[in-house]
Amino acid sequence: MSYISASLRRDVTKRAGGCCEYCRLSREDHVLPFEIDHIVSEKHLGPTQMDNLCLSCWDCNNAKGSDVAAADPLTGNASLFFHPRRQLWESHFRLDDAQIIPLTPEGRVTVFVLQLNAPERVQEREMLIELGSYPCRLTE
Repeated sequence: MSYISASLRRDVTKRAGGCCEYCRLSREDHVLPFEIDHIVSEKHLGPTQMDNLCLSCWDCNNAKGSDVAAADPLTGNASLFFHPRRQLWESHFRLDDAQIIPLTPEGRVTVFVLQLNAPERVQEREMLIELGSYPCRLTE
């Protein structure tokens, strides 16, 4: 695992506006600390550079691990995950109340593997919606 400097961590966090770039949860609304995720993992030769790093909540980062792709649950075909540096969230997902609805193969594998609609995560988003703090607004 490579070392990520404090300044690089700050830059990634600032760019994300303190939001998980996968599920759009604010780090202020989460008990566990957010992590800097290698979008393409080091295991798959992803560099430790701004264009390959994103801010991720613990739940998303833990579920993603070093994976970069998975079988699309709809078609069974291999698909890469949503890439926060190269793709727009709104092109791959939409919110339906507290559910994150995938719109593309990348969206489907991301929702499936990161377990974005696990009951406890949906319940947490429902509560945060009622409080007016979800979804977090990315600055990019």
